[in-house]
Amino acid sequence: MKILMLQPNYHCGGAEIAGNWPPSWAPYIGGAIRAAGYTNYRFVDAMALDLSDEAVANIIRTNQPDVVMATAITPMIYKAQDTLKLAKDINPATVTILGGIHPSFMYGQVLAEAPWIDYIVRGEGEEIIVNLLRAIEAGDDRQRRHEIRGLAFHSDEGNVVATPAHPPIADLDSLTPDWSVLDWSQYIYIPLNVRVAVPNFARGCPFTCRFCSQWKFWRKYRTRSPRKFVDEIETLVKEHQVGFFILADEEPTINQKKFVALCEEMIARKLDVHWGINTRVTDILRDADLLPLYRRAGLVHVSLGTEAATQMNLNRFRKETTIQENRRAIQLLKDNGMVAEAQFIMGLENETPETLQETYRLALDWNPDMANWNMYTPWPFSELFEELKDRVEVRDYSRYNFVTPIMQPDEMEREDVLKGVLKMYGKFYSRKAFLEYPFIRDSFKRKYMLGCLKAFLKMTATKRFYDLGRVKRKGLGVEVDLGFDSSKVFTREQLTALNDGPGAVRADVDYLGSISACGGPREQTLPPTPLVSLGRREQADDEDRPTVAKI
Repeated sequence: MKILMLQPNYHCGGAEIAGNWPPSWAPYIGGAIRAAGYTNYRFVDAMALDLSDEAVANIIRTNQPDVVMATAITPMIYKAQDTLKLAKDINPATVTILGGIHPSFMYGQVLAEAPWIDYIVRGEGEEIIVNLLRAIEAGDDRQRRHEIRGLAFHSDEGNVVATPAHPPIADLDSLTPDWSVLDWSQYIYIPLNVRVAVPNFARGCPFTCRFCSQWKFWRKYRTRSPRKFVDEIETLVKEHQVGFFILADEEPTINQKKFVALCEEMIARKLDVHWGINTRVTDILRDADLLPLYRRAGLVHVSLGTEAATQMNLNRFRKETTIQENRRAIQLLKDNGMVAEAQFIMGLENETPETLQETYRLALDWNPDMANWNMYTPWPFSELFEELKDRVEVRDYSRYNFVTPIMQPDEMEREDVLKGVLKMYGKFYSRKAFLEYPFIRDSFKRKYMLGCLKAFLKMTATKRFYDLGRVKRKGLGVEVDLGFDSSKVFTREQLTALNDGPGAVRADVDYLGSISACGGPREQTLPPTPLVSLGRREQADDEDRPTVAKI
């Protein structure tokens, strides 16, 4: 059986500013199917290679796969659907499979819009995909699919069926990623000019931030053995010449004992590699005395979920931190020779010119080495979406990419939010470029920060940073085209039908279709036309996005 894994070609000018990121799903899924005995598989990264639909179609024709898999975060969903349609158009017998966070929760809408998708894998895919491939190989998947947990598909009657959730993978040490599936020449971390990887040390998050969905997707927080994880890092360094890695984890420092053991193992093996993480402010404060150990282990970049410039928004996001704690954590990282990156969420309905200025003032006061201003993205499967859904007129998911203002503030235009954020970037990094980065005493950190600046300037010059191509000079002013698909922008009246009518678009964040009282599977079944179609035209993390060096 021939298996082709495809990364859809989607770009938005966000995290990729620091280089191409290797899609970790491919090595982890590839390793799972290899361990199950499937060796005839290939991965093509259409995003890193910037392949046209015609080029992707030619690859499919040349390989003649029996199965084509793709993944999709929210802004990538339309491109993923179109990519799988290419496979089905070329050979209707090809089995098309889609995974990822967006289709896991929004499978009803995805299957309504893209009926050519045979199966959606919901949640962690490594064990589910093996069960599904075995049924496909045996030729009886259509008979057995109701028994395979963690799937969604169209029944023979045209209904959308979601089978009971597959349990979270109990032992993450059972993961056997196949990193050789990647073309490593494509994945260069521009700040250090070295190969970059995005491995998994932990999955899940015990915190419940209202704008996030990762804690719902993974369902349970688990970590790997530090020793076995560092075995994987050693493989990446010695066999694939990786010089920098970013942990894909939401919060790798939650289990302090295991994170310390990971760092001690890295120090003991003397691996020539640097790395970065995303983590919580409270963990940095908790680990103040351990930060020198983390730095000796090669940890050089920490992106903090500071998120908001006001305590009111921190409380609204359920961040469980304070403004003062954010400032202290940034200073601790800098004092210990690490790059401190602050993240801000912009563009909520209460954004004003004054709050933009307050956010910038706070960034100057905290003085992180790097700052990112991310547009609030109302994931349709997040708790905050439920609060705001009557105001979310834009349902063009291709623009749910952290660089496009989706919400319409009460006191300013979306375009003015974007202009304000771009102005903050320009002022902040101009100060860093001329007054700070060249004068950093630590030679490694100075090289690193100048490398980040190089990446920023390169992507700005090509107008790829923050999708600058949509901002154009017009006379003495600036004109912005946010590029929304007009068929996916709704009036308040239309939103009422969309949110509350009989065809309402709903996310299945509870993995409905659980085990019934008698122990047998109970499926969640939707009618043949389950959801209002939002139209068809034409995300990175990313819910799954790496944020390190995303200046």
